[in-house]
Amino acid sequence: MPQPFCLAISATFTAEPIEPVLAFWGRQFNLPVEVRFAPYNQVTQSLLDPQSVLARNGHGLNVLLVRSEDLGATAEQAERNVLELAQTAAAARLQLPLLFVLCPPASLELKDSLAGSLRAVRFLHFDQIAAEYPVANWDSPDGHRLGRIPYTELYFAALGTAVFRHAHSLFATPSKVIVLDCDNTLWSGICGEDGPTGIILDAPRRELQQFMRVQRDAGMLLAIASKNNEADVRETFAQNPDMPLRFEDFVASRIDWQPKSANLPSLAEELNLGLDSFLFVDDNPRECAEVADSLPEVFTIPLPVDPEHIPNFLRQLWVFDHPVITEEDRRRSSMYAQNRAYSQALQSTASLENFLESLHLVLDVQPLREETLPRAAQLTQRTNQFNFTTIRRTESELRSLIDSGALEGRTISVTDRFGKYGVTGLMLYKADGDCLVVDTFLLSCRVLGRGVEHHLFRWLGAQAEEKGLAKVEVQFAPTAKNTPAREFLNAISADASYRFDAAALRAVRPRFAPAPQPALKPSTPVQRERADYLRIATELATPEQILAAMRSRHRSSASVFGSETERRLAAIWSDLLQRQTVSPGDNFFDLGGHSLLAVLLLVRIKETFDIELSIDDVYSSGMTLRKLAELIAVKQATGLDAAEYAALVAEIDTLSDDEVRELLAREEGCGE
Repeated sequence: MPQPFCLAISATFTAEPIEPVLAFWGRQFNLPVEVRFAPYNQVTQSLLDPQSVLARNGHGLNVLLVRSEDLGATAEQAERNVLELAQTAAAARLQLPLLFVLCPPASLELKDSLAGSLRAVRFLHFDQIAAEYPVANWDSPDGHRLGRIPYTELYFAALGTAVFRHAHSLFATPSKVIVLDCDNTLWSGICGEDGPTGIILDAPRRELQQFMRVQRDAGMLLAIASKNNEADVRETFAQNPDMPLRFEDFVASRIDWQPKSANLPSLAEELNLGLDSFLFVDDNPRECAEVADSLPEVFTIPLPVDPEHIPNFLRQLWVFDHPVITEEDRRRSSMYAQNRAYSQALQSTASLENFLESLHLVLDVQPLREETLPRAAQLTQRTNQFNFTTIRRTESELRSLIDSGALEGRTISVTDRFGKYGVTGLMLYKADGDCLVVDTFLLSCRVLGRGVEHHLFRWLGAQAEEKGLAKVEVQFAPTAKNTPAREFLNAISADASYRFDAAALRAVRPRFAPAPQPALKPSTPVQRERADYLRIATELATPEQILAAMRSRHRSSASVFGSETERRLAAIWSDLLQRQTVSPGDNFFDLGGHSLLAVLLLVRIKETFDIELSIDDVYSSGMTLRKLAELIAVKQATGLDAAEYAALVAEIDTLSDDEVRELLAREEGCGE
């Protein structure tokens, strides 16, 4: 049984209605989800208390849900307190990432101020939620008055979805390459038939190109797979300079008449990346089916038939989300150009030894610092080939390990005559007995084959000797992808335990041969387990769709109810109580109802039946579903509450038949 993903939540308001939304999304991803709530409106205490649900969360995400209105009597006081809370959040030392959510209503000025204060914290603000999941009527005055529940169920669906989507982006295995078709994908028309100036860049395709440009700037690599003449495609880009994408933005291309299921492995080999990190986007359903059947490890994305739906469809595809964008991400495409120049120079050299010496390699080994934590965490998530243990860690986990002294950390930046490669390596280690034990050793594949790994092993030997340690012991866990790391270790060690004499590591020198290349496609393709992202982007793209899907899970048979009011009330009970079925004789509290759910029940009754009941109307040991339905029917028919109706019936019972006829006659005489 996998460990539940825990969302630990501290809020300035009653936030429990978000729990079924988060549980719903957990089911979509086949992920067991546990939601824990801190005490009501104790957000500062939750950040500072080492025993709080946030501090004790060991697997998942910590979340602050903040309404500025809850933190001060005046707008100025509230905003000041929110900013102080942000400072506390930024300084908090929690095991796991912290997401600070600024909920409505709040001023745009406060949002901008918080963005500057929360650089070390994930920040999600109300207008970002509104852009992705708009809700017109988010305010619930009745819920706020009865139980400090300020939002409608529809807005909680939007809020919970935005929180879960952010959590997903933090922990999902990232994709690295987007392969795009050209005709009727990047533009409307066929460049080989319509000509380079005959194609049309309509509004949806322009947005698609702008979207892909943003993805490129966020670190994704763009490539082309198109059945075309290459000259026609190049000329189309050249003759349409107003297109957001240029041909130079693509790091590789396969423009020919071969099947795309053959061209994608060729692209993977050129880029030295696994096919399971590829996204393939095409307008043609047949092409998409061919790739999906032949290469199940590639995530294939068929564009909507109606081009007008393309922009929103892309925005709702969670596989394109990026939690962190580092400087290395922004430079990734240009770094591949550097690697191409390096490879060409390597192939033309007469002496590998002289070539490596001519690189003018410079390594900068620095302590792991706050400003390099995002990149270090990203490397643990993305690096597979030269990664000794493939332990994935978040920024918060790395910070906790370093601050506690459990491990020492070093980042590695690399420069050679072909350019700067940025932070491309990470080492984590500790002293244990007479050994320097290396917990993590990883390098980006962009800097392999230059002798970087050999230099670093000499550095580890020197570090061990400085600490008075005789040995360096390297932790290694073999995976399907880290063959290059294993081959490197085997080349410098005769000891399968990878335990080295620290002094002997001074003799480690680069092997003058090209870096070993991993097999990109195992004999049995391994398909990364993915959620149904296409369904999410089409059928669960709006708060209304999400709420309807949540509610459809709990529906009782209509045949057991005596009236439409009973049936509709049963649907509300099923939703709130998370039960597949309820019956007319059931009691709300016997089925697990409590005070918070009673408040939500009253709010839902008002939304559904347009009548207002009191807490006393539902807080009764004898209040069954059928009796509550009868009370609603009476209220709808008479406008009276239960007590007024009972008093009226009792008064009528005391009247004689003649008095009743006289009363009815007077009522008829008053008619218009």
